[in-house]
Amino acid sequence: MRAAALYSAAGSLLLTTLAAAPAGGAPHAPDTTAEQRGTAVAAARARAAGIDFGKCSADQDAPDGMECGTVTVPLDYAHPDGKQIRLTVSRAQATHKDPRNSKRKVPRQGALVFNPGGPGASGMYFPMIGLLPEWKRVAAAYDLVGYAPRGVGRSAPLSCQDPGQLLTGPAQAPTRPSTAYKKKRIAGARAYARGCALRAGSALRYYNSLNNTRDLDVLRAALGEEKLTFMGASYGTYFGALYATLFPSHVRRMVLDSPVNPDPAQVWYRNNLGQSAAFEDRWADFREWIARHDDVYGLGDTAEKVRRSYETARTRLAAEPAGGKVGPGQLQGAFLSAGYYDDFWPSRAGALSAYLKGDPKPLVRLATPSAGTAAETENLNAVYTAVECNDAPWPTDWAVWDRDNTRLARVAPFETWENVWMNLPCAYWPAPRQRPVDVRTGPGELPPTLILAAERDAAAPYDGALEMRRRLADSVLVTERDAGTHGIAGGPNTCVNAHLQAYLLEGRLPVRHASCAPHPEPKPESKPGTPRRQALRDQLKGKAGRL
Repeated sequence: MRAAALYSAAGSLLLTTLAAAPAGGAPHAPDTTAEQRGTAVAAARARAAGIDFGKCSADQDAPDGMECGTVTVPLDYAHPDGKQIRLTVSRAQATHKDPRNSKRKVPRQGALVFNPGGPGASGMYFPMIGLLPEWKRVAAAYDLVGYAPRGVGRSAPLSCQDPGQLLTGPAQAPTRPSTAYKKKRIAGARAYARGCALRAGSALRYYNSLNNTRDLDVLRAALGEEKLTFMGASYGTYFGALYATLFPSHVRRMVLDSPVNPDPAQVWYRNNLGQSAAFEDRWADFREWIARHDDVYGLGDTAEKVRRSYETARTRLAAEPAGGKVGPGQLQGAFLSAGYYDDFWPSRAGALSAYLKGDPKPLVRLATPSAGTAAETENLNAVYTAVECNDAPWPTDWAVWDRDNTRLARVAPFETWENVWMNLPCAYWPAPRQRPVDVRTGPGELPPTLILAAERDAAAPYDGALEMRRRLADSVLVTERDAGTHGIAGGPNTCVNAHLQAYLLEGRLPVRHASCAPHPEPKPESKPGTPRRQALRDQLKGKAGRL
């Protein structure tokens, strides 16, 4: 896949039109000294208490070998003796079994703690990933530990609205929204922000990345680990980098997979603009792939013809939703997920093809919101919003959002406005905003760190990986060239996995930088199917959310 010129144009647009820092009132600077002391107090208590791992509850649907427990952390680290919350934790103990030599007993190297990002995603199912062949060597040496961050799942769950409201539909998703439509979405964003404040009360301000970082240190202590071995994906790379900045002496090894840009000036308003620009490129990659398989899908033999087929479907769905529930908004959501994982390309292309040929059933199955996951999705959205809104200043003047995104949407219409509506509650956020920490470590302060990134990742554009490498001294970047899957550790690329295993198992890294050829493109399907291996991998790693 070739590099598109559009991203460069959109990137230049961001640089030239967004030179001023986003407004949002004076950001709150927390009393870091008090919170550092509180973290030390909480960590000492957690080390003494440990984690009483036992059988997971029935609703956690855990396989044999996975255990669950809880760790207690302060809601407010400045007051460690105040209100406490409990985070749920999962574990599969190291198997000690070498998959390449059944007679060899593999020594344990400690716990590998994973966070899948979001913000708002749960890592509770991560220990199950040891069942996959790509992870068996790591599972032999490490206890695989996942957890639900504060606000997620059973960990002091956060909510901003009735989950039933997520099932209302069908939804529109105009790429050129009218003034009336914008006013409607502004009213919805204001109401959502009020709902977060009403449901969470005074606790709302404590759902943020700095507290996620402190929670991670308490979890390290509760696991009995002197130093942390951590792997974070997507947003998980951001507070992993915060951890490296605030607790460098507590790090043993760290993998940052698909990093977001940690530059304080990018967190989070500009990062989301950059994401919208990058999704346009990935949408083009997808269309080009469909066009190469026109004999299978019949959606057009050029990317432009495929785009017109997609627009035809949008127009039809606006007039008559498929199954009464799938409108343009649901279609856009289904195709947005294909921007994250190319394993989803065949199922999306097949569903679109079938719909335009008169069979809406595959699209209805694919894109209809599920009542069974509404509560989980609402919880994810609430935590995502709270963390990003609390973390940094955001523009509070709608005119700024309207100006920046109208300009961006001219060259990147696919995701721009839907990204605006997702983040707009931050313009009206009732809790204090923090000032982002300047992520940075000097030579020798942090053990060598492994950064993994796909060159055409849309959810976390590649410039974030370059910035992360620049800010963390002694870090090494491994790039999957000309590929765009979001989250590449333990995936289909054997070259990437070799670097990952060499680092986790032996502490071995490339000298400065390494690159891997892209993994093979997905094969087309004549009938819409389910990418089972990728779906299993994503479920196990807990991948969800916006970043």
